[in-house]
Amino acid sequence: MAEVIANDQANGQASQPQLVVQKIYVKDVSFEAPNAPQIFHDIDERDQPQVQLNLGQKATDLGNGLFEVVLSLTLTCTVGQRTAYLAEVEQAGLFGISGFNEADQAGIIGSYCPNLLFPYARQVISSLVLEGGFPPFLLQPINFDALFAEQQRRMAGGDGAPATLNS
Repeated sequence: MAEVIANDQANGQASQPQLVVQKIYVKDVSFEAPNAPQIFHDIDERDQPQVQLNLGQKATDLGNGLFEVVLSLTLTCTVGQRTAYLAEVEQAGLFGISGFNEADQAGIIGSYCPNLLFPYARQVISSLVLEGGFPPFLLQPINFDALFAEQQRRMAGGDGAPATLNS
């Protein structure tokens, strides 16, 4: 295969951009219900649960056009001042990315890959919450294109935005 690529380049043919999803997997998962079983009574009788989502993303260049992209979701549910549950997942994927310019590659890593990983992470979170004895919870879709564009805008403006996406 390396010979074919070398021969194409020698003949003046540019290699075609390639994006290959090699593997999607759960890298880390955690569920805690620190105030169970008392919290079950509180949810039914008292305050309305409040849910907060923290989102992060990081990418690691593994060399030879292979990237690991990790989407981190942390869902915290509180009732009053007490934590009902904390569900965390790091959904990851291995992506072969080659032949793209830097801007397109950054867009793939910052937007396309998280978009692809999100439904898997959402399913894991939903299962954790349900199996933890709590009412079903389905995360709403996230516009990773807009998040990536905002991150790029901040970095261009010199705001020193972090390398991870947070919402």
